[in-house]
Amino acid sequence: MTDPVVQLAGCAKTYPGSPLVHALRPVDLTIRTGDYLAVVGPSGSGKSTLLNLLGLLDRPSAGTYRLSGVDVAGLRERERTALRGRRVGFVFQAFHLLPYRTALENVALARLYVTTAARPRAEAAAEALRRVGLGHRLHALPTTMSGGERQRVAIARALVNSPDLLLCDEPTGNLDSATAHAVMDLLEQLNDCGVTVVVITHDPAVAARARRRVTILDGRLSESDSESELA
Repeated sequence: MTDPVVQLAGCAKTYPGSPLVHALRPVDLTIRTGDYLAVVGPSGSGKSTLLNLLGLLDRPSAGTYRLSGVDVAGLRERERTALRGRRVGFVFQAFHLLPYRTALENVALARLYVTTAARPRAEAAAEALRRVGLGHRLHALPTTMSGGERQRVAIARALVNSPDLLLCDEPTGNLDSATAHAVMDLLEQLNDCGVTVVVITHDPAVAARARRRVTILDGRLSESDSESELA
């Protein structure tokens, strides 16, 4: 059995107020190396809260979280930022690319977590872009790219540091159906090569592409037998 990348034990998130907002009820979840997991739920179900916890963008109110064996609860913010930059790759619905930087420059910026040397960063960025089929678009600006190409740049940026976990938040939300299908094909190929993928989505068709699926509703997580259910 492969090693766990994510281990959540009783993780919960509560926001202050009157009454308290229980955005995420106590969750136990293990994601192992090479998993492809979809987290499915409607708007307001707790998907974003879970994403923020997994991506070290927020801290749980209760419970423990181990990322690649590291208990993140006791880390200072600077240590969390460094761990996030090296161990977690993010792919967002809105791409979040700098419009006046080339594809190569956008991806190379993420490599600053590893090295400040320009040439190694550019070489790693070029390799990541080739990996997602954009070796011919290294010097193109995002403003000249299709939505599918921009999302591939975003995926390359997420992969450039060889993260332990690839977190995808509605990765096809801004794409037409044909382009969305191509992006999901790419995520499957990356997973086949050993990348651990978590997709946050409200789209059952996107979730159906994953090997595992969990549903979140009112902050509560439940896992379905997706391998047999979606076969």
